[in-house]
Amino acid sequence: MAAQRSRAQSARGQGTGGSRGRHGRRRAKRPGAAVGPSALICLLVLGAGAGYAAWHRTTEGSAQAAASARRTAPSTTQAPDTAGPQGGESPATRASAASSPTATATSATPTATRDSSPPTVPKSGSGTFTTAQASGAASGHGRIRRYKVEVEGGIQLSAADAANEIAGILADPRGWENDGRDGFQLVSSGTADFVIKIATPDTTDAICGAAGLLTRGEVNCDVGAVVVVNLKRWELGSPEFDGPIHDYRALIINHEVGHRIGHGHESCPGPGKPAPVMMQQIKGLHGCVANAWPYDSKGNYIQGPPTA
Repeated sequence: MAAQRSRAQSARGQGTGGSRGRHGRRRAKRPGAAVGPSALICLLVLGAGAGYAAWHRTTEGSAQAAASARRTAPSTTQAPDTAGPQGGESPATRASAASSPTATATSATPTATRDSSPPTVPKSGSGTFTTAQASGAASGHGRIRRYKVEVEGGIQLSAADAANEIAGILADPRGWENDGRDGFQLVSSGTADFVIKIATPDTTDAICGAAGLLTRGEVNCDVGAVVVVNLKRWELGSPEFDGPIHDYRALIINHEVGHRIGHGHESCPGPGKPAPVMMQQIKGLHGCVANAWPYDSKGNYIQGPPTA
């Protein structure tokens, strides 16, 4: 009996142990079972997050590449106009002018422009002029010359703005007033010693041509008591003058007014030296450095050998 009870207990023990083993094997298989609803939601969220991150990285990289391409792409700029001769030509020089497109006679002056998009200059205007309603105090010493500024109609240029810019040029300490003998005053009415007219190329040719000067729609001239400034030069400058447009306008005014007060043309005094304002710089600098003022900052006259 004792032996039978022992075998029975041993059998029950084996059965209990066998039952736990089977139960353990069933639990071990659970990870491979179907995913429950909660786990499925987590997987979907994680997958969507990973997909968004990948899309964001791709989009950001594309935007950075596009921005880099825009930064490194070359800018498009319009080249400055290549001006012709610097002043009007007399009939005696027209024959040589026909064979040499840069030949010039009488006064002439370049113009500076370094804008990336130069303005469009109309070839012709109304042919009539508006006097700038602007005036200023006299500057300089000795004889004070009164002058007016007139701008042709049909162009986008303020007469008052042009007059004020010219007044500032003539009153500059580096200008002609530094000679101690000459002074200037901008007026809008009454008598004037000379008039500065800013005109389109066609009108410039008409005014200068009436005095026997050939300007070819390119340059300025000095006729009697009138200084004619070609709008093309005023707006676009000269390829020989590498500087701000205001400085080239100063060269135009100083050159032409220099003729008004008795100065003739001069040439380059030597390589590397400033070009005299009375030099026709648009025809070439011949080793000199472009310059817009009669005097330097120390009050010394910038002079070169006279030309015929």
